[in-house]
Amino acid sequence: MVASPYYQPRQYAPSSFTSLPSDDVALPVVVVGAGPVGMAVALGLARRGTRVTVIEAATQVSFGSRAICVSRHTLEVADRLGFGEQLSDLVLPWHGGRSFYRDTQVLHFLMKHDDHDVRGPMVNVSQSELEQVMADALEAHPLVTLHWGTAITGLIQEGNEATVTVETVDGPRILRAEWVVAADGGRSVTRDLVGTSLQGASYEGRYVIADIHWVSELPAERTVWFDPPSNPGSTVIMHRQPRDIWRIDYQLDPRQDAEVETREDRIRARITSHLEWLGNDRPWTLEWHGFYKAHALALDSFVHGRVLFAGDAAHLVPIFGVRGLNSGMEDAEALTWMLSAVLSAGADPALLQAYSAERHDAWQQNIANAGKSTLIMTPGSHGHRTTRDALLALATTRPEFSHLINPRQSSATHARRSALTLPAVASTAVDGLLPGDPLEDRRVVLADGKESSLGELRGSGFAVLGVDLAPGSVAAAERLRDDLAATFASEAATLALVCREPGSAAYDTVIDDNEGAVTRAWGTDPGEVIVIRPDGLVVARGRVEDLAGLPHHLLAGGVAAESRPGDIDAQVLVPVEEARRESAWLALSDGINAAAPDDREGFLARLSLLLGDQVSTDDFARAVASATSVR
Repeated sequence: MVASPYYQPRQYAPSSFTSLPSDDVALPVVVVGAGPVGMAVALGLARRGTRVTVIEAATQVSFGSRAICVSRHTLEVADRLGFGEQLSDLVLPWHGGRSFYRDTQVLHFLMKHDDHDVRGPMVNVSQSELEQVMADALEAHPLVTLHWGTAITGLIQEGNEATVTVETVDGPRILRAEWVVAADGGRSVTRDLVGTSLQGASYEGRYVIADIHWVSELPAERTVWFDPPSNPGSTVIMHRQPRDIWRIDYQLDPRQDAEVETREDRIRARITSHLEWLGNDRPWTLEWHGFYKAHALALDSFVHGRVLFAGDAAHLVPIFGVRGLNSGMEDAEALTWMLSAVLSAGADPALLQAYSAERHDAWQQNIANAGKSTLIMTPGSHGHRTTRDALLALATTRPEFSHLINPRQSSATHARRSALTLPAVASTAVDGLLPGDPLEDRRVVLADGKESSLGELRGSGFAVLGVDLAPGSVAAAERLRDDLAATFASEAATLALVCREPGSAAYDTVIDDNEGAVTRAWGTDPGEVIVIRPDGLVVARGRVEDLAGLPHHLLAGGVAAESRPGDIDAQVLVPVEEARRESAWLALSDGINAAAPDDREGFLARLSLLLGDQVSTDDFARAVASATSVR
């Protein structure tokens, strides 16, 4: 019998607590939870010189593929944390996907991917393998102590520290910490000990999730079937992973008993039915399975005294669009540089309130998109189900409606509303790359002809990018870079010049932008600088002479700007036609829900007559004919 290639995580012996710090010394940071977010926080702090203690109740990384889709932004984070190369050896890239209504294709999407991109838009890899790479990096770092088999059981905050009680193989132990980072997942024990809870909404739909080993020539893409003949009334999702492992998710009917449907015999029967419908004649093995519901929940604040929440312990997002792990890694990067500034640079703890506000806003950005995807994938009301099914039917003959079925895959969130972000200063152009936006990594050519990338040039700290600066402004940009490095001692700071005529710039790092591709993408004017935070977000943009106070602004935790663009999110442009269809879909769903159950047909008739009164007779007749021709 051939051994399964399914990943089996390494087992660790429970950690012994035979030696602890002396009673008069508090640990700088205790991280609760060795999932991806907790380990990212620990790695980020350790790489900045902070000693970190990580406690994990289990004696291994998680088992099962779980969150398999890793975004290009998370790959950038992996590079900055030092394990990107090891991760890249394991992953399977993909660029798009297809959706089917029954057996008819209704969507083919491709994620943004340009020639200048350093990384592809998305890769698949088992969360278990991702965590193992990170655990190996933690074990190898001299400033990290990782305790396996150590569960948090108590937490008391007093003054400027927290006392953490843990249950270990040696019995109960006490840890004192200046700061506790709670990254112990959606069922966070730390959250309960602090006495806080997630608030928001949960969706009705229930999904069985399974990994199988199956040799197939089907491509690596996200494939979805709505109401397939193999599983009528259900939705089935398939994702290819490395080593011929496939993720299969399928929706349960509201009338089905989840306890019965999650038995292995039922899971095998449902998967067999689908694979046979696909024409499968090859054997397969069930390797792992689970169950989930979609949630949109968050803490009101991610900072509770000396306890800082991140990842699923702080917020939950619907899984559609793969935002859970990816948004958690953004949390970790933002928290890491801000907490490091408080620990080592004397930053005001208000900086951590900025972390909370930023990442709560990012959660709202995520659920705004994930919520729409969820209404398509698992509509929880009669109105949303009626309109979802109507959209699918229309998309079989009217492809202009297909964009509403798009899963809206995860992309990096912005911090335009953050107290840390300075509005554009003295710039004649306020489009392109806005303050608060993530800087897109891209391939560049240096003045000496060498190829590089923005990510490589800027490193993992602060960066000042100057566009066609005059000599005096170059000197001012150097002072700004030096001030950032001196203010935030644990962060490196770099300066690079972007020049249309690179030969005229006498500086070490000059990007050749002779054709203007970089400055067009950013929307910058000559003489502007862009300042990048350690987590890759633009913190300021404008004339360098106006940004001299930026280091102090950040150290103080920022100030709420009185003038921000009225509708910051409107800067994300959506075609007018697509925005109109989306508004119509959502409004119609709400209208059907609001109508009395015995008056839904009457409501639709009245609505149609009102709309018919606003268009020509011929247009209305054609719309009626199109609607009746599709079932």
